[in-house]
Amino acid sequence: MPDAHPILHMITPLRHTSPFDVNMAVDAGFLTIATYVGVDLKDVVPLTQDAMFSRSPTAAKRTVLFIGGKDASLALDQMKAADSALFPPFEISIFADPAGAFTTAAAMISLVEKHLGGKRANGLAGAKVQVYGATGVIGGVAAVIAANAGAHVTLVSHQAIEDVELKAVDFKKRFGVKLDCAVASSEEEKKRLVADAEVILTAASAGVQVISSEVLKSAKSLLVAADINAVPPAGIAGVGSNDDGVALPYGVGVGALVIGQLKYQVQHQMLKRILASDKALQIGFLEAYELARSLAS
Repeated sequence: MPDAHPILHMITPLRHTSPFDVNMAVDAGFLTIATYVGVDLKDVVPLTQDAMFSRSPTAAKRTVLFIGGKDASLALDQMKAADSALFPPFEISIFADPAGAFTTAAAMISLVEKHLGGKRANGLAGAKVQVYGATGVIGGVAAVIAANAGAHVTLVSHQAIEDVELKAVDFKKRFGVKLDCAVASSEEEKKRLVADAEVILTAASAGVQVISSEVLKSAKSLLVAADINAVPPAGIAGVGSNDDGVALPYGVGVGALVIGQLKYQVQHQMLKRILASDKALQIGFLEAYELARSLAS
């Protein structure tokens, strides 16, 4: 491996770079970090070329592009644009994790799989999964990961079904996954919907309870429920932030801090893996999921 000093270039379409991601990068061992805000899709190729051509080919692998923001689709487009600029021997590493969503969704689904062990012979394959808060960045990515694993996934909107239908169309074009859509704005609608669920994922806004105790009583087929909301009240009634398999009326629950701890490990290990690698790496949510599964088992 060359002796060139590692450099991390962090881009985001937002006004500010995430302090969380900066802290994670420093704790993983990056000492030189440059940040770029307000980065449009059209800016990605020239920024990538500036990063790759400013160092010798043997030092290219010590140059890393981190893609942030809060939009999964845009982050994926930016990752694709950055990749299009690369060619031997100037490949640099690319790591996309907008709003921590890729690593969080990977952790969430990995823990669901862990708790499905012994309950479903095929794990996620064929499981009926419902995602609440599916219009958000984490919910959407979690849905794609679950669908890629063979689950039958339904994106649930709180207001208009069109909100999740747009996301389902986008992800089908990108990944070839089929995502069903539903709307449930009332307790009665949720009760009818959850009666069919084997897995419930909630990824709604902080401090919003999506699944009440009364709704949960209707989920008679439920095996695992996972919630990313760490702000009271819990997104799923009866699931505490530190719960890792707590018994519910039906099935078990996994809380936000348990998911967050695994997410932290995944992001930390991915950054360290890039630092230690003797070749350029590309890391999106599928690579994060592969690592999360190994850490969760």
